[in-house]
Amino acid sequence: MPETISAEMSANIWKILVAPGDAVEEETPLIIMESMKMEIPVLAESAGVVVALRVAEGDMVNAGQPLIDITTD
Repeated sequence: MPETISAEMSANIWKILVAPGDAVEEETPLIIMESMKMEIPVLAESAGVVVALRVAEGDMVNAGQPLIDITTD
């Protein structure tokens, strides 16, 4: 079952650093969000494979909104 990583705060999706099928390690930067001119990295919580992106660059997200699904090892 995939693990869903959600936004911790309201922000814009500035840059997506991974794609479905990419293998990631714990602490790998997945997405860079931007809020009030600050860049906020979203990191993988564990090693796994990216299953799905639920956002696109330029999207505005709210706190708690799902961003990315990862299957864990």
